[in-house]
Amino acid sequence: MSASYDYDDADGHRQMQLSQQDIAYDPNFVPEYVKSFVVHLYRHIREKNVYEIHQMYETSFHALSDRSFKDTPWPSVDAVAHYVDNDHVFCLLYRELWFRHLFARLSPTLKQRIDSWDNYCSLFDVLLHGVVNMQLPNQWLWDMVDEFVYQFQSFCQYRAKMKNKTEQEIVLLRQYDQAWNVYGVLNYLQAFVEKSAIIQILDREKEGLEQFTANDGYDYDGGSNVLKVLGYFSMVGLLRVHCLLGDYQTGLKCLQPIDISQKGVYLIVIGSHIATIYHYGFACLMLRRYVDAIHEFNKILLYIYMTKQFHQKSSQYEQILKKNEQMYALLAICISLCPQANLLDETVNSQLREKYGEKMVRMQKFEEEAFSIYDELFSYACPKFITPSAPRFEEPLVNYNQDAYRLQLKLFLYEVKQQQLLSGIRTFLKVYSSISLAKLANYMDVDEPTLRTILLTYKHKTHSIDSDGKIISNADVDFYIEDDMIRVVESKPVKHYGDYFLRQIVKLEDVMNSMDRIKLE
Repeated sequence: MSASYDYDDADGHRQMQLSQQDIAYDPNFVPEYVKSFVVHLYRHIREKNVYEIHQMYETSFHALSDRSFKDTPWPSVDAVAHYVDNDHVFCLLYRELWFRHLFARLSPTLKQRIDSWDNYCSLFDVLLHGVVNMQLPNQWLWDMVDEFVYQFQSFCQYRAKMKNKTEQEIVLLRQYDQAWNVYGVLNYLQAFVEKSAIIQILDREKEGLEQFTANDGYDYDGGSNVLKVLGYFSMVGLLRVHCLLGDYQTGLKCLQPIDISQKGVYLIVIGSHIATIYHYGFACLMLRRYVDAIHEFNKILLYIYMTKQFHQKSSQYEQILKKNEQMYALLAICISLCPQANLLDETVNSQLREKYGEKMVRMQKFEEEAFSIYDELFSYACPKFITPSAPRFEEPLVNYNQDAYRLQLKLFLYEVKQQQLLSGIRTFLKVYSSISLAKLANYMDVDEPTLRTILLTYKHKTHSIDSDGKIISNADVDFYIEDDMIRVVESKPVKHYGDYFLRQIVKLEDVMNSMDRIKLE
């Protein structure tokens, strides 16, 4: 049934609802269940009871938010402070949760965005320069870094929409021009990496001198895990920020201390796992490291396929599904630009063909419609790029929130157009084991100097530089020229025996579960 009021009436209706909420919401009123929540959470933090902290953080906080604070903020920190002995660190943690709930459920004002930045600065300064003797769950520490980067991204997008800003908002933007400054954000993340000495810890772990990963980042000797784990997750945060800025090489360099081919703490939290691989894969895609991107997307998509049923009750379930679909879109781009489906697991390949099989066929033909498909998939799956610079208030106020996205899309489509020539040369190289330059030039209807240029382009576009500065090949078909003869070297597919046995184990478990459900007469 359609609504009985038009757009303007709907807007007025929404404003009336907001006004009613403002009247109903008393930031100083603390219900008994909120008092009980903060008192128990405070006590568990003081006792370093990580299990209970995790239960309250992951379950109780979301349950109370759903039940009582769907449309309003939680009580203010000033209202609950005296229940927790006015503990400065706890109040900063509570306020971080308060702002996170506000951003997730409501629309924050500019002043609230600025206040959130101030709270992060106060909290991070205490964690970096104070004596912090507490253990917090990895999930909470990851969410802290993740939310910090998200609010930075959100603020940059908000600030870039200048056209409809009120005079009061412009005054605030001028007054608080250092709020969510890109250098401040990067400095805090880098400070956690350096202060925690996490890079040195991971190096010592490789030599068997540390148990950081084996202990899931926790300190079982009575110390604190907070700084070390924040330093660890900050490397993922730096990768994400640099991807938002379009600096993919620096982003991958920041992640380099974490060996994503091995078990790591980033795997423990599903949000961290997905964010790490999504941004790593996207950065590899933009740097033409297609094989690296395909490998990692394949692993994470198979993992999500096999485990997503265990996250159905999680508050992050919808985000997991969204990132899953975005990574399939990125994988479709990678396979179309670097046709190496042999690198994919059978299950992932089947899902990919089901979702994008028809589009991938058109993308690999590089006809005019192919570029619109590349545009569509890139726009759907790419990060929300940002322009971190402050607006110029003197000029006529215009929106510039799409500028960074348009630039990255332009660069990507330019790369796709350069790949257009390679589809033809790849077809011939797959047919012949050797062919003369003159013969291939005749087939392609070009002269020999032009053909040599095309072959050099193929070599360039199928090779890239990894994080160690080494040249790596993405080519499924390679070649070398010897006395005006092209000698083709076709790479042999690697057989993944482990994946085969994993699939058979899953199938066997399904059969056994089905048999268990059968009632014998």
